[in-house]
Amino acid sequence: MDQIVQLLFNGLTLGAIYGLVALGLTMVYGVLHIPNFAHGALYMVGGYVAYTLISKLGLGYWWAMLGAGATVALLGMLMQALVFAPLRKAPELYDMIGAIGVMLFLESAAQLIWGAGFHRLPTPYGQVLQIAGMPFPLQRVLIIAAAFILVSVLHLFLTRTVTGSTILALAQDPQGAALVGIDARRVTYLVFAISGALAAVAAVLYAPINLLYPMMGGLVIVKAFVIIILGGMGSFPGAILGGLIIGMAESFGGFYVSTDYKDIIAFVLLVVVLSVRPQGLLTQGAR
Repeated sequence: MDQIVQLLFNGLTLGAIYGLVALGLTMVYGVLHIPNFAHGALYMVGGYVAYTLISKLGLGYWWAMLGAGATVALLGMLMQALVFAPLRKAPELYDMIGAIGVMLFLESAAQLIWGAGFHRLPTPYGQVLQIAGMPFPLQRVLIIAAAFILVSVLHLFLTRTVTGSTILALAQDPQGAALVGIDARRVTYLVFAISGALAAVAAVLYAPINLLYPMMGGLVIVKAFVIIILGGMGSFPGAILGGLIIGMAESFGGFYVSTDYKDIIAFVLLVVVLSVRPQGLLTQGAR
């Protein structure tokens, strides 16, 4: 029984990180229908910015998270202004090529600035909690709690504020949103900022237990795309549900099958689900 609880806990940790990354990715896709392949690189930059703020400038963990979120939010807006906005009337393939170009640029820049080696993000939460005689690393507890709070805050923002409602309106009906006077350009920049901030926060939460390196966003972004396809393209709840499913599958699969194959489990699940329900677990659309 203790082992099952530990596997559930680890699955929630992975699912929380995957869900945050996939949520930012699906926001961009839901509003702009852009498959942002550079999202994993934004995740990577967020981790490195926090590492620099803590190790070089001596800031605390939470201040570093805030700084990383703000930096990557600005970087996301800059990416929209310099790459995606000029390509808004171009074929969709150009958006993908542009995103891949940004990804390669950011990975090369990270390697130039921080080197190709591995770094560990310092954290003040390295303790292990003992609950009912079972160990629970405090950093993993923090990941689950922070992800729950962020998702709740984002849900309230999208459903209870005028600005959030404009994002949902633009995602559901761009032409109708334009007819009622919604500024699509402003909403687009806001979506990229939120998406980048979510990626950065996810990296800062996970980096203390998963080392920093320039290519760290590669596998994460692949799994994020699996998650949003699994949950339903453009579905916000689907991104969260898909993240939890993949996290649990990797946790239990890595234990009962082999850790060597845990990264393949996501793709096996994708094939199985899409063979039964091609549109994903939840239908398209921000809800």
